[in-house]
Amino acid sequence: VRDRVEELIDRLEQHHQQHCADHYYQVRGQLATSDDWFYQGNNVDRAARLIYLNKTCFNGLYRENSKGHFNVPIGSYKKPAIYDPEILRADSIALQSANIEPGSFDQVLQHARSSEDFVYFDPPYYPISPTSNFTAYNRYSFSEAQQIQLRDVVAELSDRGVKVMLSNSDCPFIQELYKAFNVHTIYATRNINCNAEKRGKITEVLVTNYLVEQS
Repeated sequence: VRDRVEELIDRLEQHHQQHCADHYYQVRGQLATSDDWFYQGNNVDRAARLIYLNKTCFNGLYRENSKGHFNVPIGSYKKPAIYDPEILRADSIALQSANIEPGSFDQVLQHARSSEDFVYFDPPYYPISPTSNFTAYNRYSFSEAQQIQLRDVVAELSDRGVKVMLSNSDCPFIQELYKAFNVHTIYATRNINCNAEKRGKITEVLVTNYLVEQS
């Protein structure tokens, strides 16, 4: 998106023109040929593939099986909005000054060091019921121990004066975990639920280590 947006738009248009069930499963099937499917092809191929599958799969869900292969079925959309070229171009402009790096959440400790820094964490949410375990989008689950480790990273950043914001589930475990910080309950819209009647607004928490004006 940042560096080759016009090529990405062209590739997404190709997916748009070819979109049907056969094309969807052909693209998805490419991901089952390697344990490292995400790294197959060049950057444009990978970005277009991920965006296409996300925009046309069931409920926009990202999920992998135990082998690490994307396994979400096609969604029932008559005319899926696969991409918006103007939004992608605007995203590309906004990202020009950004340095994008993959890595573990604790690597932020190498970079954020003072009150001039701001860090936002959006981790896999703590499951609030046996059927809402979305900590396992892929084969590597985000455990309770990692939730605690993340809290410890937030605490260390706070000691440095770094401003931190974090989103997570509204549940007793998270409320207790972040009781030393400011925990705000907010409403968020959720569209992923096997029962369509249960989709809609739910509460989640927004944790900050600084005061936020209530509107």
